Amino acid sequence: MAEAHQAVAFQFTVTPDGIDLRLSHEALKQIYLSGLHSWKKKFIRFKNGIITGVYPASPSSWLIVVVGVMSTMYAKIDPSLGIIAKINQTLDTTGYMSGQTQDVVSGLLFGTGLWVALIFTMRYSLKVLLSYHGWMFAEHGKMSRATKVWMGMVKIFSGRKPMLYSFQTSLPRLPVPAVKDTVSRYLESVKPLMKEGDFKRMTALAQDFAVNLGPRLQWYLKLKSWWATNYVSDWWEEYVYLRGRGPLMVNSNYYAMDFLYITPTHIQAARAGNTVHAILLYRRKLDREEIKPICVLGSTIPLCSAQWERMFNTSRIPGEETDTIQHMKDSKHIVVYHAGRYFKVWLYHDGRLLKPREIEQQIQRILDDPSEPQAGEAKLAALTAADRVPWAKCRQAYFGRGKNKQSLDAIEKAAFFVTLDETEEGYKKEDPVTSMDSYAKSLLHGRCFDRWFDKSFTFIVFKNGKIGMNAEHAWADAPIVGHLWEYVMATDTFQLGYAEDGHCKGDTNPNIPYPTRLQWDIPEECQEVIETSLNSANLLANDVDFHSFPFNAFGKGKIKKCRTSPDAFVQLALQLAHYKDMGKFCLTYEASMTRLFREGRTETVRSCTTESCNFVLAMVDPAQTVEQRLKLFKMASEKHQLLYRLAMTGAGIDRHLFCLYVVSKYLAVDSPFLKEVLAEPWRLSTSQTPQQQVELFNLEKNPEYVSSGGGFGPVADDGYGVSYILVGENLINFHISSKFSCPETDSHRFGKHLRQAMIDISALFGLNSNSRN
Repeated sequence: MAEAHQAVAFQFTVTPDGIDLRLSHEALKQIYLSGLHSWKKKFIRFKNGIITGVYPASPSSWLIVVVGVMSTMYAKIDPSLGIIAKINQTLDTTGYMSGQTQDVVSGLLFGTGLWVALIFTMRYSLKVLLSYHGWMFAEHGKMSRATKVWMGMVKIFSGRKPMLYSFQTSLPRLPVPAVKDTVSRYLESVKPLMKEGDFKRMTALAQDFAVNLGPRLQWYLKLKSWWATNYVSDWWEEYVYLRGRGPLMVNSNYYAMDFLYITPTHIQAARAGNTVHAILLYRRKLDREEIKPICVLGSTIPLCSAQWERMFNTSRIPGEETDTIQHMKDSKHIVVYHAGRYFKVWLYHDGRLLKPREIEQQIQRILDDPSEPQAGEAKLAALTAADRVPWAKCRQAYFGRGKNKQSLDAIEKAAFFVTLDETEEGYKKEDPVTSMDSYAKSLLHGRCFDRWFDKSFTFIVFKNGKIGMNAEHAWADAPIVGHLWEYVMATDTFQLGYAEDGHCKGDTNPNIPYPTRLQWDIPEECQEVIETSLNSANLLANDVDFHSFPFNAFGKGKIKKCRTSPDAFVQLALQLAHYKDMGKFCLTYEASMTRLFREGRTETVRSCTTESCNFVLAMVDPAQTVEQRLKLFKMASEKHQLLYRLAMTGAGIDRHLFCLYVVSKYLAVDSPFLKEVLAEPWRLSTSQTPQQQVELFNLEKNPEYVSSGGGFGPVADDGYGVSYILVGENLINFHISSKFSCPETDSHRFGKHLRQAMIDISALFGLNSNSRN
């Protein structure tokens, strides 16, 4: 075959006349271009390292400072207050330089030192400015003169044209809250959820902890906060994610959906061609650090960009006690799964990235390949879907050598993993409920063996052209994946586009080698482990009750007219829906971010408060008037916004208590208070998916190009997981999960209560619906 010849740089045969050497010029050309590509990437990384290293100054500013110093020297003015003269004296002792050379070198050294000092001064000043968070607690829409001056100073010290990681060294460290403050906030959060006797007992435990053991643990935590970049993030990654021995599928991984109503093409290979190319364009921007850092408050305050580093070329590696994250600096291939077979697809040809039509050609070759799966190959990925220990043992025993190791390396070192799904999914007008629920479950777990759950993300292309993504959680949080996903959908549709026949634009290239099958030699013992893992994963997947639906009665636009935060509005609707569904209140988790700080990840907002409970009880009490309910709504909404702001500014409850618990385990001391706190189940776990690049879609011009958002599995066996995205001004998409095995929960019933709760709250403000939902 042609591709077999091109894969070898040279061939030789031994004849009576000597050795006959036959070089393959095409192969040598590809090797040369590949090396050129690698050196180009190294140079770009080196250049970006320098630019980021001197930020908020620029390399060119060095020349300005040095020229300025030299100019003042020749004007017989000493800008150094005698330092240049001392440098001159030191150089004079060497005896190797003339007087004029000494003057030049002295000026260069002083100018460089002054430039470095200015960089550190600007960087420290910016860090001090970014440590101020008073702006977040100001009344919405009103900005004090002091805040405006502060914003102006931030802009001055922020430099020009920042790259993705430019602000990293200027971001402040996450502060450690006082133990008494955290304990006080904790008690306030559980008061509406406990009986009087239980609350008194918990108060006694908490107060004892705050006075006795707490300060001792806090000392170690303070020490870590001074030494480490972030006192939470490394322990959070290790103990919450990597040390978990349960399945990643459903329990940890999450998913992202395609456009709700639009499918740009129904040709599976074509949609894969455009979207895979778009993902690779994003990776190239990431490698070059051309992605703009995310900023808030009018694009003034930067957020931490650290989580982008492991987006591509990354895989979670199973271990018996703890997993590890393997990240490669570069990867030139992807692995594609289709009909039980694994294919390796090279991403470059002739020293350049494959074009969309060329990727479509490669994908079509895989779809047309008639070969059968090898023994144990088809369901191999079930190992990544079930418990971690069997997979770790199996990997060590059967995938440590030979062709199995080579094939597993190909998967784990791939840029990302692609599944060509053999089913058709997506929103269907004729059956919106079942179609969206099926779509969500397919992305969350599929058939339990057709997604590689250990990869940083699995990109899924369905038979009818719909797409989706399943992402591993340890390396980053959902907003990071969401940023990639927004770029991919917008680039696919609005920039790359499709030809009239639905195929990618451009021409095919017959010279590109065919994708290669990964080869396996999986023994029967390993196949038995695969079957056991698959059975376990199927039980988990079949137990997931999912309900995903668009709510279009009204959206963010009309909620804002109520003079309240859209997120607070939805959270109070969730509290009302949960009370109507279960007849009681529960500990509620809402994910907030702490990326205002270096290497920040998430914090918990405890959304079920005394104020929200009072509002819910008023809503179900017919004797309460609209005015009374509105007053209680305002109090509950303001409380929620306060808690959200406290969480974002490092004054949350749960990460601090979590870290204190970790310290207690290292010190081998027992804390009844911390043990009870961390054992409390989150029966309502919620998360809002933010839209970060609204300008890419221009929803006013393209109202049908709305995102479906994404979701996750239930956190508690007897609870609900709820994800939502506020799309544009008129749509909110909800994703609700629970478990069939729990007789108390029902995702569709909860969805019904949630729709009604949204409408009931809006009725307090006299809002008119956009349409019937």
